[in-house]
Amino acid sequence: MYQYDDYDQTLVNERAAQFRDQTRRFLAGQLTEDQFRPLRLMNGLYIQRHAPMLRIAIPYGLLSSRQMRMLAHIARKYDKGYGHFTTRQNLQFNWPKLEEVPDILDDLASVQMHAIQTSGNCIRNTTSDHLAGVAADELEDPRPYCEIIRQWSTLHPEFAFLPRKFKIAVSGSVRDRAATQVHDIGLQLVKNERGEIGFEVLVGGGLGRTPIIGVVIRPFLEKQHLLSYLEAILRVYNRFGRRDNKFKARIKILVKDTGKEKFTGMVETEWAKIRDGLALDEAEIDRVRAFFAPPAYEDLPTGDAELDRRKLDDAQFATWFRHNTVDHKIPGYRAVFLSLKAHGAPPGDLAASQMDAVAELADRYSFGEIRVTHTQNLILADVRQSELYALWQALTGLNLATPNIGTAGDIIACPGLDYCALANATSIPIANGIQRIFDDLDYLYDLGDIRINISGCMNGCGHHTVGHIGILGVDKKGEEWYQITLGGSSSNEASLGERLGPSVAKHQVAPVIEQIFHAYRELRLEDEAFLETVRRIGIQPFQERVYGSH
Repeated sequence: MYQYDDYDQTLVNERAAQFRDQTRRFLAGQLTEDQFRPLRLMNGLYIQRHAPMLRIAIPYGLLSSRQMRMLAHIARKYDKGYGHFTTRQNLQFNWPKLEEVPDILDDLASVQMHAIQTSGNCIRNTTSDHLAGVAADELEDPRPYCEIIRQWSTLHPEFAFLPRKFKIAVSGSVRDRAATQVHDIGLQLVKNERGEIGFEVLVGGGLGRTPIIGVVIRPFLEKQHLLSYLEAILRVYNRFGRRDNKFKARIKILVKDTGKEKFTGMVETEWAKIRDGLALDEAEIDRVRAFFAPPAYEDLPTGDAELDRRKLDDAQFATWFRHNTVDHKIPGYRAVFLSLKAHGAPPGDLAASQMDAVAELADRYSFGEIRVTHTQNLILADVRQSELYALWQALTGLNLATPNIGTAGDIIACPGLDYCALANATSIPIANGIQRIFDDLDYLYDLGDIRINISGCMNGCGHHTVGHIGILGVDKKGEEWYQITLGGSSSNEASLGERLGPSVAKHQVAPVIEQIFHAYRELRLEDEAFLETVRRIGIQPFQERVYGSH
């Protein structure tokens, strides 16, 4: 993974020192709340319902074991003993004391971490495929380009105060696991007719109050032009994006109002002015790519007789292997998902003791690295097949081996009303209520691949609009109600969910979801996934099941 040089380390050290002085002045009454607000947001600090919330940047979801141990230390010393992993591959601490946040930033800087640009109207954490570098369907590892974008965008003086926050995702695989179509800019590595690898550029995607699928404005962009083309897009947005209404300030609104052709022309015109002066040469790409060189893989056999015997002898291990591990491009290895969705646990939460244990397991089994997924789970990406059984036993003891990855029990949920000052309704109790349906795991597995996403408000931090089943909390005269949508997806053929009907009361959500499951089981074709069924028959049969013919 990328290692800071003196420039990087000096930058984060100086930023931490700067914020320490800003916090001191605010607490001394020398800065007003209005003056302090943009300064704290630049450092990832929000004021939530009960306490400040600090969002830690985890670039493209990659953590070292040393960094994970530091997160555990911070959780114990400055928070309530846990952290919350988000859909943007970041981590949030929900209970830090304002006066101690500078100390947290100092601790983060000591392990090459920070909270810079995790909030505010700037370019946020660039995200990527959580299987980058190990996926068998990968055209090229996208992480070097994520790192190049991170370096270009960090404290970029022209884009420090954009009309609204700005999000970029990069994918290098045939299957889009980075949700590139619902980002402000999505970059997909592709190969042209000459066999050259470059980027397909999508712009104008986004979720929240006005969910929109992005559009392709350039089918093929040469690597050397990556930064200049991004710069051109950001310049057009910075100049013409609305600043009079924050709900209409995102680039998706600009693209929609301007139209794809005109917007593309504006970008191309701006790009022509700057592309020669901001070329990305191959030497720089190679320099950054060297940080992501493959680890010291062993020459292992594809098959493993002992592993096969373990699966035959231990049904629980076989179930976990089937659902929580995936193929690796190197023979003899597998990528392992650590489920942060145990029954009754808030989705995405990890205790400090678990963090320490995961760091130890990463050192022992996966070259000291951990990945954070968009689905609020973790991955050890490079585990020898021969060590899977021992790892499973360790994860079982840590309550991190729930065999539910990719199932309806693998629910994505924002913190909701339990923490967030913007939320209209709770998310975590809804997730826990749905999980209780699956005490019978055979029933869960029979449902197959179903993605359930829950958001506590229209800001959509739980990405409900692209859930196969989306659940949105709304307020009705002080009571929590929930809208249900069906048919969303953030994968290759991205789509936005369609509203099922009137919202339902909090106590009705789990029974309604169960009715949707029953309808699916009756209406599906053989081997037809839930999303395929919804797309084939539409939502009316589900409406009739939930609301009746009236």
